[in-house]
Order: sequence, then C-alpha cells, then structure tokens
Amino acid sequence: MKKKNRFLPMFGLLTVFAASAMIPQYASAAGANLDCKMHFKTTSWSIIYKHMAGTGLVTCANGTSMHVKIDAQGVGLTAGKSRVDNGVGTFTDVHNIRDVLGSYAQGEASAGLVKSGSAQVLTKGTVSLVLTGSGRGVDLGLSVGKFTISRAR
Repeated sequence: MKKKNRFLPMFGLLTVFAASAMIPQYASAAGANLDCKMHFKTTSWSIIYKHMAGTGLVTCANGTSMHVKIDAQGVGLTAGKSRVDNGVGTFTDVHNIRDVLGSYAQGEASAGLVKSGSAQVLTKGTVSLVLTGSGRGVDLGLSVGKFTISRAR
C-alpha cells in the first residue's frame, strides 16, 4: 500500500512563491526607462478566500501621476483581517504610466498579530511589481491570486 504525502500540496505552493520571487531579476528591461512607484493603502480579510481593496497613487520619474484603485482576490492557506496604511510598490519594465494598469499574477506571504507585514511579488507580462507594507491586524498565510490596478474614477 502506497503512503500519500500530505505535504506535497504545500511544497507545490512554496515552489510557486520561490519562482515568483525570481521573476523581477529576469524581467526584460530593454527600452524601459521610466521609474514608477505606487504609494497605497489597503484593507483585506481572508478565510481560505482572500479579498483586498484599496487606493493608491502611482508617480513616475517623468512627472506623470495617476490615482488608482486596487482590488485583489486569491485563495490559499490564509486567515485574518488586516490593513496596510503605508504601502510602497516599485514597478519594473515600464514604458508609459498606463503600463501599470491591469491584472497581475499574485503570490503573497503575510504574518502578523496587531502589527502586520506583507510582501508580494506580482507580474503582468514583462511588467513586474514588488509591494511591501506594514499595518495593523491579525493575519497569517500564503496565497495566490489576481491583483488588479485600475484608474480611479
């Protein structure tokens, strides 16, 4: 009788996160000459399903800026409720500020009790986004999903 490995799904999830962390190092920067950052705040909750919503401001080195809306949904081994007040995102391989808009593949690891921290690596084609932030809440988990940035109305 063959013994099933209970840790195989967790190993697969961790492998996805490790691969995601390496993507920005290899993203093509040919012709991309625009440094853009996003300052944002979000709130999130999760019980296996994770939902995050928030707002931000993208500013680029050429003086352009855009208010944005953030929406993310995912699944994984997660539980909690938190908020990020002083988040910062750094984009790579941006040619025009409009390149930051759209849906990114998301991998997230978070942990916190009262003070909470988050780190994420997101990709959308050749554009990558690294998010860091701190805030308050109770959360623990690993998740994968979709992170969408749209122009605020």
